[in-house]
Amino acid sequence: SPPSRARTPRRPRKGTNPTMKDPVGVYCRVRPLCRGDQESCLEVVNHTTVQLHPPDGHRVVRNGEYRETQYSFKEVFGTLVAQKELFDVVAKPLVEDLIRGRNGLLFTYGVTGSGKTHTMTGSPGDGGLLPRCLAMIFNSIGPFQAKRFVFKLDEKNGVEVQSEVEALLERQRREALPIPKTPAGKRQLDPEFADMIDVQDQPRAEEVDEDNVYGVFVSYIEIYNNYIYDLLEEAPFDSIKPKPPQSKILREDQNHNMYVTGCTEVEVKSTEEAFEVFWKGQKKRRIANTQLNRESSRSHSVFIIKLAQAPLDADGDNVLQEKEQITLSQLSLVDLAGSERTNRTKAEGNRLREAGNINQSLMTLRTCIEVLRENQLYGTNKMVPYRDSKLTHLFKNYFDGEGKVRMIVCVNPKAEDYEESLQVLRFAEMTQEVEVARPMDRPLCGLTPGRRLRHQAFRPEEQSAAEQFFQSLPPLPSCELLDINDDQTLPKLIEALEQRHKMRQMLAEEFAKNVLAFKTMLQEFDSSVASKENYIQGKLAEKEKTITGQRTELERLEKKIKTLEYKIEILEKTATIYEEDKRNLQQELESKSQKLQRQASDKRRLEARLQGMVAETSLKWEKECVSAGISGWGNGRWVDHRPPFPFPVPIPIPCSHSHSLFPFPVSIPCSHSLFPFPFFRPQSTPVAPLRPRRSRSAGGERWVDHRPASHVPTGTVLQPRVPRGALTVGAPSERALARCDRYLLTHQELASDGEIQTKLIKGDVFKTRGGGQAVQFTDIETLRQESPTGRKRRSSPPDPAPAGDGADSEWTDVETRCSVAVEMRAGSALGPGFQHHAQPKRRKP
Repeated sequence: SPPSRARTPRRPRKGTNPTMKDPVGVYCRVRPLCRGDQESCLEVVNHTTVQLHPPDGHRVVRNGEYRETQYSFKEVFGTLVAQKELFDVVAKPLVEDLIRGRNGLLFTYGVTGSGKTHTMTGSPGDGGLLPRCLAMIFNSIGPFQAKRFVFKLDEKNGVEVQSEVEALLERQRREALPIPKTPAGKRQLDPEFADMIDVQDQPRAEEVDEDNVYGVFVSYIEIYNNYIYDLLEEAPFDSIKPKPPQSKILREDQNHNMYVTGCTEVEVKSTEEAFEVFWKGQKKRRIANTQLNRESSRSHSVFIIKLAQAPLDADGDNVLQEKEQITLSQLSLVDLAGSERTNRTKAEGNRLREAGNINQSLMTLRTCIEVLRENQLYGTNKMVPYRDSKLTHLFKNYFDGEGKVRMIVCVNPKAEDYEESLQVLRFAEMTQEVEVARPMDRPLCGLTPGRRLRHQAFRPEEQSAAEQFFQSLPPLPSCELLDINDDQTLPKLIEALEQRHKMRQMLAEEFAKNVLAFKTMLQEFDSSVASKENYIQGKLAEKEKTITGQRTELERLEKKIKTLEYKIEILEKTATIYEEDKRNLQQELESKSQKLQRQASDKRRLEARLQGMVAETSLKWEKECVSAGISGWGNGRWVDHRPPFPFPVPIPIPCSHSHSLFPFPVSIPCSHSLFPFPFFRPQSTPVAPLRPRRSRSAGGERWVDHRPASHVPTGTVLQPRVPRGALTVGAPSERALARCDRYLLTHQELASDGEIQTKLIKGDVFKTRGGGQAVQFTDIETLRQESPTGRKRRSSPPDPAPAGDGADSEWTDVETRCSVAVEMRAGSALGPGFQHHAQPKRRKP
């Protein structure tokens, strides 16, 4: 029967921007506890948030504190939520998109025993999402379905349209085959699932194109141990040597969609027929009994619904035979196997292998989601490992292509599943950040809408309105003239015709009035529609501007949020690095402080040990001195021990020692030799002069004692003896030299063993022809202090050398302190140096 009212044809809509993306919709469903006395670790905070807390006695790994974590989703369904409410929110929009020609993916995820299969399939009297999706599809397209075999799927994930004759021949050929026919509507349903598909509310899609014809195809596969098997495949039964089922191969079609080659796809015409096909494959699915679930799914099941639709031709009678106008959309309903821990399930053998493959495929799914999220958030281009698992490879086109993806996270709130539920909720919350491209609307065929209604208006059973109108007119009398004198038949006929003529005129006038009134109404309606359209167009333009501005602002804010999140992440990483450096530096500082403390402790121990050694050595020497008869070691009295023989043997040198300034044995280096030779002799020993001198008495000589201000007293027993009456100066001058005839320079320096070495440089003063004075250096007397044990020691700390002083030789300091220009370097092999003292000149440093 035709629909009660015709729908206004939809206007062509613009294609959706391919860059627009929608996030993956993640919903959470909480399973009720099996027993009322069981401990729960999960509670529903509100319609979008759940809170997970560790059970009693559970130890948190990191800091041992009792922590509660909250997770947010698009919507949370508690333990009392019915299947219908879950279907209306999650699955119904996917079915509406399927009828509009868009792809969709819905899968359940959770640990074993969390209610995933119950959510997808349902239970007797309470059907799940799958039977409700089938019921909504056939309730919406039931009157517009094409005859069987009008649509024909090819082997490359495409669809073709056959003519009515080809479809009829195909039906006859299938009926002649000795294979079981697809279930018909009159066949009695299996009581195992009859209650599951008894949906009372009869859901329907709001927008269904009545000028299209539709065909529904279903297929059912499972992924077991990372192999794909067809659950609808009719394998020949062999009782002697049964053959194991053959695995299928994944391929990619021309539109970059993944499909299973050689998979059985059955065309169904009703909800009962489709669910019976599903139940047939469900019986072949691999399930097993574990300690956590009596009927644990050992494989991932995928139920695929394909909807083919094509427009009618211009007459509204036959399907348009153009492949470009055919639309093939797909809805995949996936029941994932639950992740499990083998130490809890006590799995062995095949069960252990199955659990390992299930966990590996779920881990691959999690890795793919994480890489997709990272690529979309941070703009990276990492390769997503879809091919690591058949599960992720099959649904690659949903994440890389376009479509709508929905995930239902099933959670068992019992305390034993706390660790597994924690990982599941973290992964589900992270999945919401992945975005999938929004699908584009299919192009319109360009034919006039309402073709099906016009074709139905001219059916033979609906063409009786004219006959009813003619039956309402007065009947015509008999027109047969039996007598020539009959004067009643013609007047009666004329009267009847006149009545019909009057009725016709009345009807014509009434029709004209009605036409005029209808035209007036149409004009008024058109004017009102035009004014409303103009008003609506203006409002729509304003709304579009507002929406465009808000969308632009939203995109700007989203970009800003992403940028700030990226900066925050960088700052967090930088702070982590700085904290690590800070910890390392603190550890290094602590280690160095400990090292310094150890060194200080060692130093104190060494000082105490040395003090003990010094005291012991002092006591030992005192005892030795007492035993040797030497006293007065500490009161400043000395013993002068002079051997009876001279040591070493005196060696005569070309220098005069009659003027020696030291009243003790000294080592005198000769100014004419490269090496100093020691010469020790008592002061009273006379030495003959080797060079003629001026005839002066020793008492009549006057000395210039040039002792710099930086002179350091050595505090030794032997001290230089300067003649009385010597003129002591800090720097030589012409006036001082004119009054004296001998010159003495006291020079101090550090010896090679670190002791202070005192040198007395002597010379004679001569008058020159120019009226000045000249000094000729004659010899050098040296006083050194050494340790009798041979160890280096220092009697008194030397003054630090002033900055800028060179270390060329001992004569450099002499030249600097004399402030005179030396013509020849003293102490060289060329002989004594001569200098002329006239007007003193300052030399630039």
